[in-house]
Amino acid sequence: MHHLTSKLVIYKNINQDSILLRLSNICQQFESGDYAKEDLISDIYIEINRLLDISTIYGFDENLWHNYLAFVLAMTENPFTLVSEKVGVNEGTVNKLARNDFGIFKQLFDYDFSKIEKELDIDCFTIITDYNAVVKSEQIFNQSVSEKVQKLSQAIEQAKDADEVYKVVTDFYQAYGVGELGLNKAFRISTEYKSGILCPITTTNDMRLDDLVGYESQKKELVQNTEAFVEGRQANNVLLYGDAGTGKSASIKSILNQYYSQGLRMIEVYKHEFKKLPQVIDAIKNRNYRFIIYMDDLSFEEFEIEYKYLKAVMEGGLEAKPENVLIYATSNRRHLIRETWSDRSDMADDELHRSETVNEKLSLAARFGVTIGYYTPQREEYFKIVTTLARRHPEIKLTDEELIREAGKWEMRHGGMSGRTAQQFIDSLMGTVDLF
Repeated sequence: MHHLTSKLVIYKNINQDSILLRLSNICQQFESGDYAKEDLISDIYIEINRLLDISTIYGFDENLWHNYLAFVLAMTENPFTLVSEKVGVNEGTVNKLARNDFGIFKQLFDYDFSKIEKELDIDCFTIITDYNAVVKSEQIFNQSVSEKVQKLSQAIEQAKDADEVYKVVTDFYQAYGVGELGLNKAFRISTEYKSGILCPITTTNDMRLDDLVGYESQKKELVQNTEAFVEGRQANNVLLYGDAGTGKSASIKSILNQYYSQGLRMIEVYKHEFKKLPQVIDAIKNRNYRFIIYMDDLSFEEFEIEYKYLKAVMEGGLEAKPENVLIYATSNRRHLIRETWSDRSDMADDELHRSETVNEKLSLAARFGVTIGYYTPQREEYFKIVTTLARRHPEIKLTDEELIREAGKWEMRHGGMSGRTAQQFIDSLMGTVDLF
């Protein structure tokens, strides 16, 4: 195996601590004959254990060795893979080197571990190449990456030679991209994540805009702006404002699901993290995706200065906001600040300073070129939301009249009429057998 991995060119930057290269070194030791049997077996088991850990995180199954090699190809960021993402094959000398590497990966796929197993009297490689994983909830593993990597793994298994592997992998890069940013939908800021400032959010829901009842004009405006953005046309930062539970956040999450396949990604950023926005933008500005920086429930209280960092990014500062980045925010306040504002400065009597501070915060809202209002539904709209949601569940046998009567009682006890209240009412019905 070592004689194969040592000849890699394009994929030379694979982490030296990776399972692949550590197993490669183990195989070199084995082939040299210069090893202590128990020590070598111990080293092998360490790598098998690491492979099982990765397989658990990403829900791999059947041939874990193939899944792992496909995972390496899908996650390795280098000039070749980054140029290939969303673009596909580019003619040039580098392709000859890439074909060489893909030939090596095909040999790694077909690597025969039987000699090492027989000599050391172990069977762990046989087990991991014919594995039957316990079916897990998608909450436990990263389903988004898992499905794509297993698909790639199976395609490489069926490829006959280096040329076919080359086509399979470059097609994969074109369809899905490469690395964490390519294979995941959504991210948050993390100071602890080993791969950089962004950490994948692995449990996003599959909600689409059609699942959100009502608010047709609002959804249409959001779709128009987002489509312009993903197609590379001029688009605006968006502020969705209005009452709680009306579907502002749900709309933005649905937009992500709707346009993910067209290269849209989302990064959730909280107010206390605004200072890190320049680092986030630096990490994504040269990638071939469109990023929405999503800020939920955005508003500013007295003494808070985080808005200054956001404003600097929106206005560009010395480094203009890249064309592949937009900001989408939700807020209960149209102007992002308390309507009954009483800003205090260090000098309590400095009316001019106070006025300037208020104006500066008000001007932040103006940086959102599109503002969309989401309001509490009227009674008839609320009942329409309830009946529409209920009819998506055939097991709910109540008539419309019964639903409306029960939903009216529910909203009076649970915070008034809203899309969220309607959904909570339906959820309660689904868990209450005697109402069917």
